[in-house]
Parts: sequence; structure tokens; C-alpha cells
Amino acid sequence: MSGSNAPHTIRTQIWLEEPEPDNPFATRAAYCRGYDVYGEMLGHARWSDMLYLLFKEEAPGKAQADLLDSLALALANPGPRDASVHAAMCGGVCGSSAASSLIAALAVGAGHLAGGREVFYAVSGWHQCGKDLAAWKNFFTSPKSTEADIWPEIDHPPGFDPYGVSTGLTVIQTLDCLAGYAVGSILPWLHANLQAMEALAGKPLALSGVAAAALAELGFSAQQSEMLFLLLRLPGAAAHALEQYPLGYKKFPFGTVELENDTQESTA
Repeated sequence: MSGSNAPHTIRTQIWLEEPEPDNPFATRAAYCRGYDVYGEMLGHARWSDMLYLLFKEEAPGKAQADLLDSLALALANPGPRDASVHAAMCGGVCGSSAASSLIAALAVGAGHLAGGREVFYAVSGWHQCGKDLAAWKNFFTSPKSTEADIWPEIDHPPGFDPYGVSTGLTVIQTLDCLAGYAVGSILPWLHANLQAMEALAGKPLALSGVAAAALAELGFSAQQSEMLFLLLRLPGAAAHALEQYPLGYKKFPFGTVELENDTQESTA
């Protein structure tokens, strides 16, 4: 239809809104995949239920929601040594706006090193290789996605720590926990074959690799997993940026670095 009074068509299968009878710009009811968000879900559903429902076409089962809850907790704060959180802290200490600090975290945490794009490649690996060690061996040699990619080639097996020596305790604890949910077979298989996978990769498993396995277990695509990984890591970046905001750059926690076997102090 044409004309100033013609309705606007929004092409989405995710969300439906019904307007108030006296105000077409106010929402009377909102439905996510057919579920009444404010009339039925609010006060009964969990954050993980809503998050899963937004990305998938149906609501999660209890085990799926529990797994996503635990994954969200594990990823909520990568910590101040993580490059994405460090970027947000730099924004906060300089007095940048909230959006600027979060955008800095997203930009720095989007790449191949413990970032969103690494998770994209790792989830692609699960979709291509499944539980086939021989297929993983070939994938680690030349990790590729099945889609056109503007990113440079990744220089290490995705989901594994290129600078690591042994598997970090927090990585082991997260894998132990997530593998216990009765959702599918990917996480239990990774848990049982961790040494074999690390031997093929030549590097220890990273938290990004556990996250990728969990997201693949939940049935998310590589693109969906990349988005969720970036989203779930933002709370820690936000909190650390807010903590730094009133302190000023003179009290920034990365002001000095002590080098081993060196008597001098150098500025970071």
C-alpha cells in the first residue's frame, strides 16, 4: 500500500506486537516466537529462556536452559587481563561514555584470539567434524568456515590457547560442569577426549573452545554462537569500565609492570 496512512510491514518471525487501541505507537502485547512476553513469560521464565528463544524457533528445555545459564556465568567476566575488558577499562578511565566503553570491548574482543571470530571458527569445526578425531586433525591443519570470510586466516587451532602450556584450571572446571548437563553428546565427548584433541591441536583447550562446544551442543549456528559469545562477555567489561570511571588514569591498574629477573620498573 502507499500513502501516509499505510501500515509499515516488519518482516520478522521473532517478534509480534499488538498496539494499544487508542495509540498505535504503544505496545499492548508483545509475543516472542508466539509466547506472550509480558502476559505469560514475565515472572515465570528465566533470562536464559528468553535468550534462547530469541535465537531459536522454540523454547529451551530445562537442561538446555541450565546449560546456557552456566555458560553465561562462566563467560560473564573475562577479567581485566582479557583484551576486551582492558579496552573497556581504558574507555572508563578516560571518562568515555558507556556506549564507547562497550563498543571498545566488542571491537577488541571480536577477533581470532579468544574472541568472537575464534568461536565462529570453532563452532564451524564442530559442525564439520563432529566427534571424528581424523576430521579434527585435518581441520586443525587448515581451519576454515564454509562461508565467504573477510577476516584474515586464523593462525592457530580455534578454541585452543596458542600461548598456553597446560590446560587452565578454570577451563577444566567449566568443561567438567557443562559436560554434566544432559543436553547432547558433544560436551561429554570433548570431556572424554580432551587429551586427544589437545594432542591434535598441539595446544591446550581454551575457555573459548569450551564455549564453542557448548554453543554447538545447544544447536546454535556459527553466526549465532559468535553473537552470543560477544554478548555474554559484556557484563564484565561494563562492570570494570564503571569501576575505573571515577579513578582517573593515574590510578589505572596497569600503570606498572615488574619484569622477572629485572631490577628496573617499566611503565606499561
